[in-house]
Amino acid sequence: MTENSEDSVFEPRADKPQFLTDRRFAEFELHPLLLQGLEEAGFIQCTPIQAQTLPVSLAGKDVAGQAQTGTGKTAAFLITVFSKLLEHPPQPGDLPSALIVAPTRELALQIHEEALRIGKYLPFSIHPVIGGIDYQKQADVLRHGADIVICTPGRIIDYYKQGVFKTGNIRIVVIDEADRLLDLGFAQDMRFILRKLPRYDKRQSMLFSATLAYRVLELTYEFMNVPEFIAVAPEKTTVEGIEQVLYHVGMDQKLPLLLGILQNENWNRVLIFVNTKTGVEWVSRKLKGNGFPAEGISGDLPQRKRLKLMEDFKEGKITILVATDVASRGIHVEDITHVINYDLPQDPENYVHRIGRTARAGKTGKALSLACESYVFHLEAIEALLGNKIPVAWPPQEWYVEDKAGHIAIERERRNGKPERKPSKKRPTKPAEKPRQPVSTFRFTIPRGENYFPGSFFGFGPQPLRTTVSAIDADERFVEEESATTAEAPTSEEPAIAAVDAPMAPAEATATDTNDTSKPPAKKRRRRRKKKTSTPPADEAATDVPVDSSKDISEDDIPF
Repeated sequence: MTENSEDSVFEPRADKPQFLTDRRFAEFELHPLLLQGLEEAGFIQCTPIQAQTLPVSLAGKDVAGQAQTGTGKTAAFLITVFSKLLEHPPQPGDLPSALIVAPTRELALQIHEEALRIGKYLPFSIHPVIGGIDYQKQADVLRHGADIVICTPGRIIDYYKQGVFKTGNIRIVVIDEADRLLDLGFAQDMRFILRKLPRYDKRQSMLFSATLAYRVLELTYEFMNVPEFIAVAPEKTTVEGIEQVLYHVGMDQKLPLLLGILQNENWNRVLIFVNTKTGVEWVSRKLKGNGFPAEGISGDLPQRKRLKLMEDFKEGKITILVATDVASRGIHVEDITHVINYDLPQDPENYVHRIGRTARAGKTGKALSLACESYVFHLEAIEALLGNKIPVAWPPQEWYVEDKAGHIAIERERRNGKPERKPSKKRPTKPAEKPRQPVSTFRFTIPRGENYFPGSFFGFGPQPLRTTVSAIDADERFVEEESATTAEAPTSEEPAIAAVDAPMAPAEATATDTNDTSKPPAKKRRRRRKKKTSTPPADEAATDVPVDSSKDISEDDIPF
């Protein structure tokens, strides 16, 4: 008899699906007690994934399978686990022999419930190890011995680090919904767990995923022993029995259209997906205010409340459930007729997982999506993954129903579910600061004269204008002569010749050839040449000018 720490209530299975194969479970060499449990649970014929997986897995080979949710892959790996342990039954008090890892608590509990149903007559202890349940109670169960552990990554790693969970006797490991595990950020945790297990050639490994992406294949290549890849209808991403419809609607009209859909569609159980936790609470309260029995489930709810909501949804006490993607993988109810994407998912693979909640076990279902201006940008990636366009429909005007719930204020909640405390007293205001006395400062000023130029005080101004004549290159330069002379005009019309001193010395000012003293002296450009041989006049004998006696001076050589 299968041991279990908590009683489980089994719900009646759905009608016989229409996509079963002709192969029966009795054709496999299974243990009689296992076959008896399968028959009582309603497993007679195999689904496609079961018919392809069991011959390989029962032979002891590793399997990497791709199949949609609701196709029977859970039963496929549970039959393999039970058969593996029945070959060498574990003794009471031994270390765990099988490990099954799931991405969410709800999915782990679903697998645990299915294992109790199939292994009803088997002598194995099966226990879930998940968060949100008594920590010490689960630790005591692991210490006393558990043959099959169904867990989530975070809690089992915690027990491993505490020395409560030991992996030395693990003979088979199963990773369910591997793509979802990676989506939730458990890539490093999964690598940590797989490295702590016995070597890949000392154990059997099975991996199942809705999509075999590159990151999922990386796990198979790194931690599995040459797995056999099995895919059921890999060219079709979604189940054929799902009717998909897309509505383009504004953000302010999404709630009225949702109310109209619920009033006009013929539904039995509805699952509504919203992208945010606050959105889940807002939509669920709006639906309640308009007379629809809806409840919201998200990752922030306490575990006991989440389990209670899931149980009520399965039993039909709740017919409308609003959820986030975190909780979507654990919702395994076989008679969900409608899935409504109130918000388009940001990850296109989440769209496949969402609509896979309906049309399970060969049934048909309907997936309705509302594309608003905030999330319509994700539509292109979703259709690229599907390989086809989602049919667009335009609802009639009477489907837009008026909201009667009124304004709803959403309170932010902590992890423990309690609302945040509001400050009881206002913070005291700071006293007004006294005006400060002005501080006298020294102001440096630069003296500015008539010829002031910016920077001249620091030596960056222009230098005073000078006229220089070099005795060496006097033939090649033109010099502008300063005319700021106030000397008396010469009495003689005889031109005055300026004497040239040593080279690079400033030239002496010369008198201009004019008798008009009323006008200021005019500037004059003249060409200075090197003095040639000349005899100075008698009255200018005092000037020291070198004369070359070897050459004569003609009238043409005189510059004026």
